[in-house]
Amino acid sequence: MQAFILIALAHFLALLSPGPDFFLITRTAISSGWRVASGACLGIALGNGVFIVLAFTGVSILHEGTALFELLQLAGAVYLIYLGIAFLRHAGSTSVSPTSGTSTATWWRNLQMGLISGLLNPKNALFYASLASLVADSATVWQVSYGIWMFCAVLAWDLLVAVGVGHPRVLRRFSGAQPLVERLSGLVLLLLGMGLLIKLAWR
Repeated sequence: MQAFILIALAHFLALLSPGPDFFLITRTAISSGWRVASGACLGIALGNGVFIVLAFTGVSILHEGTALFELLQLAGAVYLIYLGIAFLRHAGSTSVSPTSGTSTATWWRNLQMGLISGLLNPKNALFYASLASLVADSATVWQVSYGIWMFCAVLAWDLLVAVGVGHPRVLRRFSGAQPLVERLSGLVLLLLGMGLLIKLAWR
């Protein structure tokens, strides 16, 4: 139980660190409300779930230094740049409304974007592989418990962020700041992607 608490705490602290997933959820919640953003939340959780399963089943093909991991980093950098440019181009183009864009097609599109974001984040692969190595000698039931907890924690935290940002009162306060928030988010994502590309080029 002590090990479980330590792993759960480490995982939760990692969730608190804002990254591409956070910016995607925030932008979606601001532009379309938390219901649409929940699609991105589920997609991100599923992407994390893939890495959790790979890590806890002992698959080592995504360890740092492997060709597949390098390819994942490259694809992730390109996706970050794509998201950053998209955020910058469309900043302020969508009205802030808790009911805007709530169609099923929009929800599924955001689920797909969230899944891609989760899968193309190389930090996820390293993080879950590191956690899995700490509990490699644990019983199978505990490893399954770790995996289920991590998936649920990612989904719950992301939904909490979406609901908080996408609440009607918050949206009304964001009405004037939406273009600035989207431009800042796009700039951060663009810089992250370019930084990752430069890092890969210097290897």
